[in-house]
Amino acid sequence: MRQEIVTSDITVIGGGLAGVCAAIAAARLGQTVSLVQNRPVLGGNSSSEVRVWVCGATSHGVNRYARETGIMGELFVENQYRNPDGNPYLWDLVVLEAVRAEANIQLFLNTDVHEVDASGSETERTIRSLTGWMMGSERRIRFESDVFLDCTGDGLVGFLAGARHRIGREARHEFNEDWAPEVPDSITLGSTILFYTKDAGHPVKFIPPSFARDITQTTIPMKRVIRSGDSGCHYWWIEWGGELDTVHENERIRDELWAAIYGIWDYIKNSGNFDADNMTLEWVGTIPGKREYRRFEGDYVLNQNDILAQREFEDRVAFGGWSIDLHPPQGMYAGESGSKHLFADGIYHIPFRSLYSVNVSNLLFAGRNISASHVAFGTTRVMATCAVIGEAAGTGAALCVQKQVTPRELGRGHLEALQQTLLRQDASVIGLALREEANLARRASVSASSWRRTLTVETPVHEHKLTRDYGLIVPITRGLSGLDLLVDADRVSTLEVEIWSTGRKENYVPHTLEASGSAVVGTGEKQWVSVPVEWVVEEAQNAFVVIKAKEGLTIYSSDEPVTGVLSFLKGDRQIVSKDFGDQQPDQPVAQWTMKPLARQTICFRLHGETEVFTPDKAVDGYLRPYGGPHLWVSEPFDGGNAQPWIELSWQEPVQVSTVQVIFNDDVNEDLINLHHHRTDFEVIPELVRNYRLEAWTGDSWKAIAGEENNRRRKQVHTLPEPVSTIRLRLVVESTNGSACAEVVEVQVY
Repeated sequence: MRQEIVTSDITVIGGGLAGVCAAIAAARLGQTVSLVQNRPVLGGNSSSEVRVWVCGATSHGVNRYARETGIMGELFVENQYRNPDGNPYLWDLVVLEAVRAEANIQLFLNTDVHEVDASGSETERTIRSLTGWMMGSERRIRFESDVFLDCTGDGLVGFLAGARHRIGREARHEFNEDWAPEVPDSITLGSTILFYTKDAGHPVKFIPPSFARDITQTTIPMKRVIRSGDSGCHYWWIEWGGELDTVHENERIRDELWAAIYGIWDYIKNSGNFDADNMTLEWVGTIPGKREYRRFEGDYVLNQNDILAQREFEDRVAFGGWSIDLHPPQGMYAGESGSKHLFADGIYHIPFRSLYSVNVSNLLFAGRNISASHVAFGTTRVMATCAVIGEAAGTGAALCVQKQVTPRELGRGHLEALQQTLLRQDASVIGLALREEANLARRASVSASSWRRTLTVETPVHEHKLTRDYGLIVPITRGLSGLDLLVDADRVSTLEVEIWSTGRKENYVPHTLEASGSAVVGTGEKQWVSVPVEWVVEEAQNAFVVIKAKEGLTIYSSDEPVTGVLSFLKGDRQIVSKDFGDQQPDQPVAQWTMKPLARQTICFRLHGETEVFTPDKAVDGYLRPYGGPHLWVSEPFDGGNAQPWIELSWQEPVQVSTVQVIFNDDVNEDLINLHHHRTDFEVIPELVRNYRLEAWTGDSWKAIAGEENNRRRKQVHTLPEPVSTIRLRLVVESTNGSACAEVVEVQVY
């Protein structure tokens, strides 16, 4: 047997998206990392072995401006370019290449860690090393580090180290959670195996195996959606094992899931109820995708009330936005619906105190095993949220090594350093601004060739009868003094408009009625109708314009998307199944939907000029929309000689070594890794395509860096030698489709 010792600053156990992002985050900050995965591929439940969609805070487009940035955002955008058809094997490559790009990461695949050397008392323990067995290579490897991250999902490493944890559902009284049971129990969410199908182009028979379940003797045909041609996560509801121990009875759960899958396929192929003669099974998973097992205890246990109140933790380091999504214990055999959902009014925040162990001093965790109640876990468990938690935990681990402190000491004594580092890395944090003193852009004067001074969309393409309320988010800096709408009227009528504030800067729903107005509309087509509304604000924020339903009136939308402006239709979507009782609170984030108006904008004209897109917004430190879009947007250009630019200038010469630019990749656009949907474009149109950085030499501009065919949100240019200058200019030569140059942030070091 080959015995080895691997020493690194940080060891990350678990190569799902949480572990991958943790490892990359720590490596980019200069620490050596051992990334250990017990499977032959990375990606965990998103890999080609399991094939679960990577869902996150957008919740399939329910939440606005909520797509993850940072490392998870890079993976989404790169996959969109490389893999628009959602091939799971190409997704494997996107994840693998992201890890291999980091020289500080040693990757150990097929390595199962099952021994932990830890010492100390029950209340204060320390991990010294972990030992794993590399299958197929007969290598026994001991991993020694200062800091360890358990990203295993099931929490095996922390369990073996003696970390305090929970399994199952807490009682309602413990955290005062409406969705918790009256009495605690050991019930968890179950596991799932998926399958893929394809049209073979000729008749294909199917003879079921002897163990296939006869689903006609179950509730499945009556309670679940079965369609010929569906594949993968369309069958998310093939779930079982919530009343069992999902780890120790994993084999039994797998066998039952296989029995159900082959029974479902037998039903599709041989019942005569489906047009499936030419359909065949292409792939059936072999590994149950687990949803839930151990959840560790940190210094704080995130709970349902934190999610719904969108609590702004002082130590927030990540965000989520998926609904609280809980399933019946019996899974696919339950008589009720397969899931129930509860949304906050927008994204919620995740504290650093939930990412480290309460009793193991050098243990952090990320993924579905973080410190959260069962109810809160119902939303934090989705993989893109696990990924951004991983980036936060990996960043924390790197700083722990650099400062020689424990995670608890880091959170208590170095919180600003942690949050500012996350922001500099463009991680998924909302509501905090980058304020680093080292950033020379903070003390620069900013100017630009132009900026968008009006908010108008005037080219009608699609008609929308006002049979329901429509909505429009518009960013404002000082207030509203009126707006015009393009309207058809088949009779004399009254157009009514309401102006609502959104309650929180990260929310995009009507919260408080601030003003209203109306205008008489005469019979006619495509009339610009001016509605007098007046609302003065003291700080920049979003206004939610409600266009009230009115029989006989029609409005228009354009195919011209405008950054910062969103369009909505008010629906009547039922979120919580009545099978789960009467817990159906108002959920406006789901009632006001953007989906029928994807990348469309209701035709409107806002009175007066806007200061929303002025060049100073590109140095204000906000890297994501928050009470407004926070970016510089030029006037439209054609990519010719009149190339838009943004300039930073200083009174005295500065030494420029690194320039980091954050471009707009439209975090409102919902992306996904597999086959849920695809966009009409491979690169986000708002992203700048070709650009150059120039420094003023005293009598002329000198190009010092640039990029062609850019498809990334963040670009870091480290210069071969520092440049002394008093003026720095970013010149945009072309975009990937947008009519305007759009820059979120320029940072200079």
